[in-house]
Amino acid sequence: MSSQETAPPEQPVLREMRWWDIDPVLALERELFPDDAWSRGMFWSELAHARGPEATHRYVAAYTGDRLVGYAGLATAGGTGDVQTIAVARDQWGSGLGSRLLTDLLEHATAFDCTEVMLEVRVDNTRAQALYARFGFEPIGFRRGYYQPGNVDALVMRLSDPSANPAAPATPATDDPDSVPAQGTEHHG
Repeated sequence: MSSQETAPPEQPVLREMRWWDIDPVLALERELFPDDAWSRGMFWSELAHARGPEATHRYVAAYTGDRLVGYAGLATAGGTGDVQTIAVARDQWGSGLGSRLLTDLLEHATAFDCTEVMLEVRVDNTRAQALYARFGFEPIGFRRGYYQPGNVDALVMRLSDPSANPAAPATPATDDPDSVPAQGTEHHG
């Protein structure tokens, strides 16, 4: 490699979120969502449903080396998945990490036999809305004042068939560097 060339940036590694990820997740959560960050107890509660034969949740963490750069979560019940959260560190916006995290959640929604996936996204988060639309999510309504304490409305979106994901990369999710990122789909309800 010549002195003019630089090595490509290291792609974050996605893996199942575990209890030891909670502290770095909380740090990123508070940085990105200072007004409505989840608590430690909320993450513990979600992870309690993410392991074992009766698991109904999927939480994934993204790391570059030892640094957490993103995370996402999905809850399922009765054939419906609900994207609980997707967060991407600001310096990773535009890298495709949001797409990789969402692809992971949708693959797991299919494995959980979900026939639809729902989510709430802040009405002012157009970046995330564009990502979800690219994945086939369609707006179906609003939840007024959903995000507190800021009293920000949520746009409710639905994907009717997660197994027919039109935006899923043809290559494995780890090779999706050019897709649109998401930041800040937070379900704090």
